[in-house]
Amino acid sequence: MARPSQANMVGRRTLLTAGAAAGLLPFTGPFIIKARGEEPIKIGVDNPLTGIYTALGKNEQAGMELARDQINAKGGILGRPIELVIEDSTSDKTDVAVQKARKLIQADKVNFLVGNVNSSSAIAIAQVAGELKTLHIVPGGHADAVTGANCHWTTFRICDTGAMQGAAMAKPLVEKMGKKFYYIAQDYAFGRALQAGLEKAAAKLGAVNVGTEFFPLGTTDYSAILIKARAANPDVIIDLAAGDDGINSIKQAVQFGLDKQVKIAGMQQELEVVEGLPPEARIGTWLFEWYWNQPNVPHVADFVAAIRKKTNKVPTARTWFGYAAIWTCALVANQEKTLDAIKLARGLEGMKLPPEVALMPGEVFYRKEDHQLVPAVFVGHLQAKGTIDPEDLFVVDQVIKGPEFMPPASETGCKLDYPA
Repeated sequence: MARPSQANMVGRRTLLTAGAAAGLLPFTGPFIIKARGEEPIKIGVDNPLTGIYTALGKNEQAGMELARDQINAKGGILGRPIELVIEDSTSDKTDVAVQKARKLIQADKVNFLVGNVNSSSAIAIAQVAGELKTLHIVPGGHADAVTGANCHWTTFRICDTGAMQGAAMAKPLVEKMGKKFYYIAQDYAFGRALQAGLEKAAAKLGAVNVGTEFFPLGTTDYSAILIKARAANPDVIIDLAAGDDGINSIKQAVQFGLDKQVKIAGMQQELEVVEGLPPEARIGTWLFEWYWNQPNVPHVADFVAAIRKKTNKVPTARTWFGYAAIWTCALVANQEKTLDAIKLARGLEGMKLPPEVALMPGEVFYRKEDHQLVPAVFVGHLQAKGTIDPEDLFVVDQVIKGPEFMPPASETGCKLDYPA
């Protein structure tokens, strides 16, 4: 995927105004824009456009832009058009993400805040949003603490937690791979959350941890890590890396022939990573939080067609994260008929996403107790190339609905303290 030049992206804001609607879906409404010159509703986006998470951030942005176009074609938010005000948080600089969040809220006067791919940045941005009483949607930062120990009344999250993924994935991995796990993961909130979630869930099924190696973001040479993992004689090496780290770690494992000696698998996998792998490295059993090939689910084909028209590629889970985040802002504001953050947060508690936004089987809703979205997940295996569609690189073996794997809200550590 093409990477944006830093000269164009870093340190400046891109203001994306409403464009022509693409692939419109039959949402309820409309909410008529009565005055086209009226002040727009601003949604601030604080997400990576440079660094190891560039592809993830750009795909989330593509979903956001489609949602913006569709919402504006249906009348906007409270009869006013919406604009996306986008800042590059970078992939690994939490202080930059915080600075951008304050700028978006205090200088740009955004009405909503969306971000971040990086879990540590998502947690820090949530702190700013809580302080400044701005409704905040986390599309793709997975660390449990976002809707757990560090939860805020202002923050809602779309992607899964490590505990959620661990509960969903432990049984398929134990049944297919064995019980001796060696974990490799990125050394920050995201990687540690995934590792802890799977280790806890797998232990209940008799699995044992024979070793764990955390490595820095942006690692390029995995030889020492992989040699150490192989020496522990596991049944399976659990690779929990994301973004470019996921590409490099899996590719090197196959180059070293480890896939012929030990099974390689994991939890969260993303189409951006799979597309970056050579065909021979598209191996293993994984969990996708959303997948585009859902032939029996209404509205998914429309969404896929709209994104393909926009980007010439199929949507990824990240595309859906961004799409659902912007639609969440519009749905709750139009439902509650206000931009007041407290009323919006209360209105989102328990809200079900309509099928046109949920785009997956079953009911998809925000849990009241911790503001975590309860979705379905897709468990399956990679394939070197698609048999009918060349972009179909994941075979869904099992769909698991949220209530089957969601840990109780009482176990998250979340305590939501609303202002008096």
